[in-house]
Amino acid sequence: MLDIMSEILQFIYKEEFWFISAFINTSKINAELKSKEIENLIKIKFQSLKDEDIYKKELKEDLLELIRNISIKCTWVTCLSNFPYKDENSERDYNMLGYFQFEVEYYKDNPSKKESLKPMLIQQVPLILLKTLKDFNNRAENTGLHFDTESPIYIFAISNKIKPSNIIWNPENIEKYKKIIGYWTEIYSGQWDDYSDTLFDKRIENNLSNRLSELHFIRRNSGFVYMAEKNYEKFFKSYMKQFVIDPTSRIRAVLFSLRSINESLDLLFLKAQTQKFQDLNTIEKKIRNLRLLRGMIQTILSAIYNELDYNRRQHYTSVLKHLLNEFEVTNIVDRINVKFNSIYDVMEDLHRKKSEENQERTERGLNLLNLLFGAGILADLAGVVMIWLNLQEGNFITSVLNGSIAAIIIGILIATIGYYLYIRLQTEKLEVEKTVDAVIEDREGNVILIKRKYPPFKNFYALPGGFIEKGEKPIDALVREVKEETNLKVEIKYKIGIYTEKGRDPRGIIHSTAYKCTIIGDISELRSGDDSKKVEIIPKEKLKDIDLAFDHKKILEDAKLFK
Repeated sequence: MLDIMSEILQFIYKEEFWFISAFINTSKINAELKSKEIENLIKIKFQSLKDEDIYKKELKEDLLELIRNISIKCTWVTCLSNFPYKDENSERDYNMLGYFQFEVEYYKDNPSKKESLKPMLIQQVPLILLKTLKDFNNRAENTGLHFDTESPIYIFAISNKIKPSNIIWNPENIEKYKKIIGYWTEIYSGQWDDYSDTLFDKRIENNLSNRLSELHFIRRNSGFVYMAEKNYEKFFKSYMKQFVIDPTSRIRAVLFSLRSINESLDLLFLKAQTQKFQDLNTIEKKIRNLRLLRGMIQTILSAIYNELDYNRRQHYTSVLKHLLNEFEVTNIVDRINVKFNSIYDVMEDLHRKKSEENQERTERGLNLLNLLFGAGILADLAGVVMIWLNLQEGNFITSVLNGSIAAIIIGILIATIGYYLYIRLQTEKLEVEKTVDAVIEDREGNVILIKRKYPPFKNFYALPGGFIEKGEKPIDALVREVKEETNLKVEIKYKIGIYTEKGRDPRGIIHSTAYKCTIIGDISELRSGDDSKKVEIIPKEKLKDIDLAFDHKKILEDAKLFK
């Protein structure tokens, strides 16, 4: 019987720590107050779960009971203050990097129930939370908050008891119990029965413990710590939390910032390459800011490397080395450095082209002067001036010449100024791009919005519309764009306005004309097109709660759809 029991291992759940990285704009968001708001949001959400919120339906009843017995506390932890990051997709500014930490415990008042908890069940709750936080992130009042919603919420699961209780964690026993250890070390990974030995072996690599009474593993999206009960009481808060769990969450936040810088460089590269969006001064300013952020991150990494060089606490340095490797920090830093070099080359090429354009304009001005000299106009003017200077005052001829001289001078000035104004106007016309936007109401007063497929403002709601093609009339462009993005035919009722405010579109100097439209035909034809990720019918009363791209909220206000 003892032999049979020795083959069975059960880790008894104690608690969890969750982390989600974020940028914050402290002029708009109070991090401490926001953490309490998030905590209350989660509690309310968990009290009103719907079937569609639950990914694995077969776990529904167990999951609902688990959530009814959750204890959760949310706090904000700052990693870098004065971190001026601007999201190239949404054009929003932030000045702080950190993470929200969730202290979680199920069945806090009923410890015996903890023995039934398995990794598969534990995984489900953060999945629900991530979807909730994505929706929360998109609320209009949260423009000063930007979660890392692309990554799973990091889970650190903690155990302080096992059955049987007398296992010594030598390599033989780790190998013997590798399957159950494997389930706990990568909570988000698949846990099907036919998982291969090779993959289980990989899961139990890099056990970072140097004690036979504990285990701890750190993976890309989850970690696991087991400490014998006495060790847990003595060392968890004073050592394990400080030197294993906290560094994991900090380096994960650094990883989030590096990925964000990397994505911004990609978008800037595309903007620099796109002829119609070559606002070189703006792009250069953004590159300088990203370079500053890279320097701040490298300062953090330098501190970590110094720890590796000088800290004699071998266990701690092993954790740091493992984190840098697990999160592939060095790899992404190298990729970012390569992209900086690439974008510098692009900017140098664009400056050369700009210089050539300026030189061409200068040559056109010189050609005008050469034309004037070649035609003898300036020479004749000089002769007339000399004659005028030799004539006596009061002579009738002098008066006539005075008038002629004035007329000639004024004519030349008007011609020259007119030429340069023409050149300047043509240059401005080349820089300004024109778009159209459609405010479309159905018969019930609902509004048609698309979800943008591409940056800027990727995944934001926006009015249907787009660029006016060369030689195309605005109303024709509007009908075409609406058809492409929504598959609807529309009739234009009236012009709402022309929108030219500087900075309204991060892609450059773009002026938009907005029109109020009605639908021709059946709204059942509605579907998204190539340029729209999604198209939706939004009730008018919900418009005020939606975070819209560009200045589309202002357009809707001017269309009298909400105040």
